[in-house]
Amino acid sequence: MNRQLINILILLVSLSINTELLGENRIKAPPLKKGDLVGLIAPATNVADPADIQKAKEIIELLGLKMKLGKNVLSGSGYKTRTRQERADDINSMFADPSVKAIFCLRGGYGSASILDLVDYELIRNNPKLFCGFSDITALHIAIRKYSGLITLHSPVMLSPFEGSTLENFRRILFGNSISVIENPKEKSGSREKYPILTINSGVAQGELVGGNLTLICSLLGTPYEIETGGKILFIEDTGESPYKIHRMLTQLRLAGKFGKLNGMMIGACNDCGSSGSPIWDGTQTEIYYDFFSEYDFPVFYGLMAGHRGEQLTLPLGINVEINSNSGIINLLESITK
Repeated sequence: MNRQLINILILLVSLSINTELLGENRIKAPPLKKGDLVGLIAPATNVADPADIQKAKEIIELLGLKMKLGKNVLSGSGYKTRTRQERADDINSMFADPSVKAIFCLRGGYGSASILDLVDYELIRNNPKLFCGFSDITALHIAIRKYSGLITLHSPVMLSPFEGSTLENFRRILFGNSISVIENPKEKSGSREKYPILTINSGVAQGELVGGNLTLICSLLGTPYEIETGGKILFIEDTGESPYKIHRMLTQLRLAGKFGKLNGMMIGACNDCGSSGSPIWDGTQTEIYYDFFSEYDFPVFYGLMAGHRGEQLTLPLGINVEINSNSGIINLLESITK
């Protein structure tokens, strides 16, 4: 019996018992130590240029780590593309390799959702490691959390700009340094805040942090990998989406019942989510948020520096947090690593 069929059978059994069978069985990975070996993979768009591998190596060395490149990153079936199985094999082999202590995605792009049924979630559950990335990697974050219980990191990919305090924030979480609060950098641009928080619905809320890229979250609705939001804190972010498209995706989540039992919400800042002159909708993204969430009473704020940003926060998906939508502060209620 091939691996794909086995994984499908496991998922069907899980779903027949409880869609969150493994959701409460949370697993934390050990923190990294200086000199540890980390695996670099490209589960979405390929990274075929050796110059990009060098850029990733620079970040790895700044973190005091060593790197192992996925077997199929540069030597897969195609120069620009690889098969679903090749991309999934790189994930599974990194989790299976005891010498690899964490797994970093080189980039996002497109394609992670297509390999979800080829990932070995039992293998991940039995070999917990820090798994890091964002954007298209959201599909893997949701699936891994749901079917292995592993807490993962919504973090920069290795080709991110790593501007400002991004690298240091990433380092502190990777190495298990004591962190109790996550918030935007406190900097001024002239007389104004450089990274302002907009309070949409005022309040304080607690719950498990889930989410990631809005487009990817919506793309998984109606599948076995659909995000669960009841009693949780939902984080969303996106890039290059017109306001009307953001409204359409929020409406899709509303109609899917994802806001009905939500405890609170955080929205990542997006500089390139403007109207682009479309006659379909003339509102801004923030106007949409204020209007859309006015019918809800859970706390919501906009402007978190996480996602497609040069200055980028690392968020631990799966741990319990408390958010304050008036200040944009995220209080961590438990450790990120074990």
